[in-house]
Amino acid sequence: MEHLLNRDPVLPRVAEAQEVLWLNPKLQPAAQALECAELGMDDIRDAQARLDRFASFIRVCFPETEPRGGLIESPLTPIPMMQKMLEERFGAVIPGKLLLKQDSHLAIAGSVKARGGIYEVLKHTEELAMEAGLLKETDDYAKLATPEMREFFSNYTVQVGSTGNLGMSIGIASAAVGYKVIVHMSVDAKQWKKDLLRSHGVQVIEYEADYGEAVKQGRAQSDADPMSYFVDDENSKNLFLGYAVAALRLQDQLREQGITVDENHPLLVTIPCGVGGAPGGVAFGLKQVYGDNVHVFFSEPTQAPCMLVGMATGLHSQVCVQDVGLTGLTEADGLAVGRPSGFVGGVMEPLLAGEVTISDPKLYVFMRALLESQDIFLEPSACASFQGPVELLKQEAGCAWCEKMGLTAEKLANSTHIAWATGGALVPADIREHYKTMYL
Repeated sequence: MEHLLNRDPVLPRVAEAQEVLWLNPKLQPAAQALECAELGMDDIRDAQARLDRFASFIRVCFPETEPRGGLIESPLTPIPMMQKMLEERFGAVIPGKLLLKQDSHLAIAGSVKARGGIYEVLKHTEELAMEAGLLKETDDYAKLATPEMREFFSNYTVQVGSTGNLGMSIGIASAAVGYKVIVHMSVDAKQWKKDLLRSHGVQVIEYEADYGEAVKQGRAQSDADPMSYFVDDENSKNLFLGYAVAALRLQDQLREQGITVDENHPLLVTIPCGVGGAPGGVAFGLKQVYGDNVHVFFSEPTQAPCMLVGMATGLHSQVCVQDVGLTGLTEADGLAVGRPSGFVGGVMEPLLAGEVTISDPKLYVFMRALLESQDIFLEPSACASFQGPVELLKQEAGCAWCEKMGLTAEKLANSTHIAWATGGALVPADIREHYKTMYL
């Protein structure tokens, strides 16, 4: 273990499960980093166009999307009272505006996974239907919701390994299309998420092991069935691009609210991170749109900071948190991942500004603070997003980093901070009440 901890000065503190701020020494100018990337803006726009084609189908299957015309999108909400509370209670310095990107309230799955997960299911659906001669790109995709089409898709199976939220998005969307669905869930997954999936007719297989084992078993079972498709959260470019579309949607929302993002008006975003697919895709899209004017941080639990360990050691998916003495166990079920995505780590290596880690008790403190100040509920793992704005300018290293990046006091005063809320809307009322009493 010692040889791993010597790879970055922050790692000994990470190994002690301390809250840390890690600033990425391999960060490059965006143009340089993106020039070498395997994916680009054309890929993101292609994904956006596919979601647009499916809008009529989504409206039929999920009437709650009708007000947005079949668009699955979340509010971008100013939270000035929460900003004030973070400054008063936590000694934070948060210049500029603090906003909440409420992917916690995305239609269908109530989490950020509604982006990538549903997109991948829809892309697979389009491919199958086109290969069978049942769909053309110029068709009204609402035809995919007919009984005849559901009968066609019932011959196929979709499988996924998950700690919870990805399983819900894949399960609910796949069941709506008509697929047989199997979700392989790790020991960290909450019971209410399993119950919800089963209520949609999804087969849930439970494991007394972590996320990695659930994925391994799910992949093996799917590979053994030629009619089965496996959604691979660790390596899927389709998932990644579905998440990346969020950046184009956010760009429109910021414009609508009259918020400028440029060299003198920087954007700082913190996203909770598990295996890395969702935050990586969102971050990649943001860097494509805003380049060096956006600074993206990931936030992970102190016992499961797999992406931080992977990036700080440079070993990515070749290392897990247990290798540095951590348990991988956390109340933040959506972030309870021991080994990061090597694909995402490689993409993020020159693009990610840094990481913060957060203890489980603090997740609940932030959760209650948001409820008290703004009357907004998030599931605990989503509250990891507040650790970025709280820690960055509170620590000497963060202030030094801002100076190095040219983020002067004047620019920071004009900045916009976004805490990316990754889940929570589907949490049952009794579980919410239980969460309110945790660590009191």
